[in-house]
Amino acid sequence: MNPVSLFSVMDEEVAVQALAALAQPSRLKVFRAIVGTGPEGIQPGQLSAALDIPANTLSFHLKELHHSALVSVQREGRFLRYRADLSAMQGLMDFLTAHCCQGVPCGDALNLTCAVGNC
Repeated sequence: MNPVSLFSVMDEEVAVQALAALAQPSRLKVFRAIVGTGPEGIQPGQLSAALDIPANTLSFHLKELHHSALVSVQREGRFLRYRADLSAMQGLMDFLTAHCCQGVPCGDALNLTCAVGNC
């Protein structure tokens, strides 16, 4: 089976949207910081302080990352908590590497895993 047929046009559109969201230096920095918090996630105020990014600018970046499905958001009373969607990140990596090694499996070298407690 041709590897290209494994992906629908929608998958390509989702991948392009995710890559576009990460193609801005500050937004990439925000995403990496959220990934670094692991399953606990982080509140915008904490993220703003840690990265020295103004709240209104951070809000714009978080909206773009959420819209691209790379992060999830959960309301906790009057606060929000953002978490990286590691399965979406893995899906993006799988999409990008689907044609690696001329269709021959490369092994676990490209597998993104997050050991419990090591996120």
